[in-house]
Amino acid sequence: MKGKVIFIGAGPGDPDLVTVKGRNVIEKADVIVYAGSLVNKEVLNPRKEDCVVYNSAVLNLEETTEICREATSKGQLVARVHTGDPSIYGAIGEQIRELQKYDIEYDIIPGVSSLFGTASVLETELTLPEISQTVIITRPEGRTPKPRSESISSLSKHQATMCIFLGIGMIDKVVDELLVGYSEDTPIAVVKKATWDDQEIIRGTLNNIAQKVKDANITKTAMIVVGDVLNPGDFTPSKLYDPNFKHEYR
Repeated sequence: MKGKVIFIGAGPGDPDLVTVKGRNVIEKADVIVYAGSLVNKEVLNPRKEDCVVYNSAVLNLEETTEICREATSKGQLVARVHTGDPSIYGAIGEQIRELQKYDIEYDIIPGVSSLFGTASVLETELTLPEISQTVIITRPEGRTPKPRSESISSLSKHQATMCIFLGIGMIDKVVDELLVGYSEDTPIAVVKKATWDDQEIIRGTLNNIAQKVKDANITKTAMIVVGDVLNPGDFTPSKLYDPNFKHEYR
């Protein structure tokens, strides 16, 4: 029997936010490879007693591929568990490419992105009418290069809602780039470990957020959200529930 690898989005942290489909696979898996530095280990609790678990935080691409190759060659089911949704900065593209080399079957189960976990704890709609109808998902350039046209400074000129992954460790640089397009009084929020029991929320403006982040000693595992949707004041409601507007999407 041929085995399979299933990529699972584990959600932002709260173990109850993994999908039912994802949990069902975790329950059945013979082998689990999970992103141990990011995934709440409680997500793995439903696993079988004899399930073999590997923490990918200490593995490289070749090693994780070999684990998957060996397990699937025995007809086993491998759950490859990523934080949030694996399609955003999940590095699954390179893993899929390796699986294809060995003709290993795979599926992908989406998860609740940390972006949406962050929006939920901020109690914020990211797309408010006449405030912002666009969400930009990006990250600053670090060891992973970016196209010049996708720099934060370039994207800031749209003044849309921007959600920045993997940028908290360079908060000063991020703020400097955001100020190219946004004003100093633009609201911004930083959420560390959204939906976890020990989550932290810091709110401010581009003028003061960097110092607030430093004072809180937040250096990793945090999402940055910037835009007027965070403090919109009065705004025009959408047409979705307007009594004079009829359509099919309510």
